[in-house]
Amino acid sequence: MAKSLLEQLPEIVAKGRQVAEKILESLEGRHRVGLQTREWVLPAKDIAQNDLLRQFGDVGANSFAQPDTGRMNSPLHNHLIYGDNLLAMAALLAGDDSTPSLRGKIDLIYIDPPFDSKADYRTKITLPGVELEQKPTVIEQFAYSDTWADGTASYLAMITPRLILMRELLSDTGSIYVHLDWHVGHYVKLVLDEIFGKTNFRNEVIWHYEKWSTRSNNFQKNHDALFLFSKGSNYHFNEIKTVTKNLEQKYEKGYLIGGGYGSTGLVVYDKENPKVKAMIATRKYDVVYANQDGKPLSDVWDIPFINPVASERVNYSTQKPEKLLTRIIQASCPENGLVADFFGGSGTTAAVAEKLGRRWITTDLGKPACMIMRKRLIDQNAQPFLYQAIGDYQVEAAKSTLGRSFRIGDLSQIVLQLFGALPLAPEDNPNRNLGRLVAGDSPSPQPSPGGRGSKILVYADSPNKLTGTATLKKATAQRDSLMGGWDKVVVLGWNFEPSIGETITALNDDRLEVLVIPPDLLDRLKKKGGLDKLKGTVRFASLQYLTIKPVRRHSVGANSFAHPSASSANEFAPTEEESLTIELDNYVLLSPEAINLDEANRAKLHGIINSEPLALIEYWAVDPDYDGQLFRSVWQDYRGNTDNDGDPLRVVTKAQLTVPAKTGNRKLCVRAVDVFGFEAEVVVEVVA
Repeated sequence: MAKSLLEQLPEIVAKGRQVAEKILESLEGRHRVGLQTREWVLPAKDIAQNDLLRQFGDVGANSFAQPDTGRMNSPLHNHLIYGDNLLAMAALLAGDDSTPSLRGKIDLIYIDPPFDSKADYRTKITLPGVELEQKPTVIEQFAYSDTWADGTASYLAMITPRLILMRELLSDTGSIYVHLDWHVGHYVKLVLDEIFGKTNFRNEVIWHYEKWSTRSNNFQKNHDALFLFSKGSNYHFNEIKTVTKNLEQKYEKGYLIGGGYGSTGLVVYDKENPKVKAMIATRKYDVVYANQDGKPLSDVWDIPFINPVASERVNYSTQKPEKLLTRIIQASCPENGLVADFFGGSGTTAAVAEKLGRRWITTDLGKPACMIMRKRLIDQNAQPFLYQAIGDYQVEAAKSTLGRSFRIGDLSQIVLQLFGALPLAPEDNPNRNLGRLVAGDSPSPQPSPGGRGSKILVYADSPNKLTGTATLKKATAQRDSLMGGWDKVVVLGWNFEPSIGETITALNDDRLEVLVIPPDLLDRLKKKGGLDKLKGTVRFASLQYLTIKPVRRHSVGANSFAHPSASSANEFAPTEEESLTIELDNYVLLSPEAINLDEANRAKLHGIINSEPLALIEYWAVDPDYDGQLFRSVWQDYRGNTDNDGDPLRVVTKAQLTVPAKTGNRKLCVRAVDVFGFEAEVVVEVVA
């Protein structure tokens, strides 16, 4: 007889502890998880580029070309992290050479994990003249919908090790709010009792809201529950008072204190009362500000859903109101404290923390969510923040799927077989990453990469490497020399150098093909339960690439800041500025077959690709002095940013930057992200 969920709970918690303990043990190891900085975002919505450079670096001392990475990686910086939050927390606990461990450093954690087993997390994408509906990737399905084989038991198995790592990250005076509803809340409360201790349970906060009523045999479900736990008995809590409706009316009308009728006293008003503002403006009265009365806030909060036309709405299905997070942060995070949200979603936690002067960390596994957060933070002119991803993500996923002792060659063999290639003999294939394919015989659902009967070499690159120039040259050399030569070589890669499109164009080799290994391959392998069940269903996609028109560069005269020490050819001219005009030319999307669309939506996408490819760009940014390593965006535009133009469905295609003048050539980088989350970039040398 199957065990009940209550009977399974001790085993679920025990296994969760084992997962967390393995991660904690690995923190001191040589192969610990790290974070890879994809972009240092310097929001520039209402700020000139020179102001940014003056504020965040010494313009005269070559610092723009060579960013202050020590300052960039300071623990005081805010972090937006794309990837599995379990790995993100492992990286934050481990720290690295530039960023110290955050173990015991976070003051407040708020999480709003997925809890609706019937939720539909498909993404609607509105493009000019057409609306697409994209199904979530398998990775996102694991995170956001009820695809776990054992239902609530698997949900608890997912959340338990994460809660244990969150406790490790909390400071001794820290607290955690776990936002749930009736689906799983009562079970997660038992897990929280086990991890944080029943004596550290502080409140079950009820968030009550109004919604459309429907006929039902039950009471209307109009609330969520937030479980508040502290790490210990000494925790930060700032009492919040609320003004009752009666008191609001008293302040509005004014009431007398300090005397009765006919005697001297003070009339107390709400300072926002228009009548009071007019009285103050006459300067006939002395103004005394009194402490506003109120009663301590209870654990039942009446906060409405976000108004459909509210400025804070970002069209994210599970977005929570800013007022809710404002209360939480004001109550449980000290000024200048650090707030974390490991299920970031729409980014409300980060946005409110930013407004309240707190530091923040937020993560999400969905690329659409990370893009929404990035745009939202830029839109409110946030302080500079790091956009990061999990380093060696596929390696960590492979360890989860194939076991911690797996070898890269094991994974390459799986990739080759899913592509339909037979691995070469060990004497010709010491790294176990080469295979042979006779065109026309592949079980893959995609067209064969060559004419029928062609002799094709297949090269499966490592998941912990960036596929780039060196890899492609090595692959073509093996094509020409190994075993008497081959008609063609196909390179399969996980991660790519940003300039891969330019590299392929420069090589101009029609006997070379580069394809993308699906990023969710390992999750699909784990879900399907084996290699054989996945054969014939995996598509390896072509790359996407971006082109820009020639950059125009000219001097615009003196600026307001001088640096007499700037004298070498690699330094900025002391008092000059120059203008850069960057214009997008074309964007070629990877094969639409790789995107999780049905046939009707795929046909719509093909129409946009053929008629207006630049309409697919969601976000693009410019680094006018790219050092080849760190991308610092000092100019950004994104769909919905109507400050640059009046079109909410398109980005502007031209950017004009005014930057400190520089003698000699300058390296410029443009990076774009499309509506599906795929990235492409162009690096150009702009001559003087």
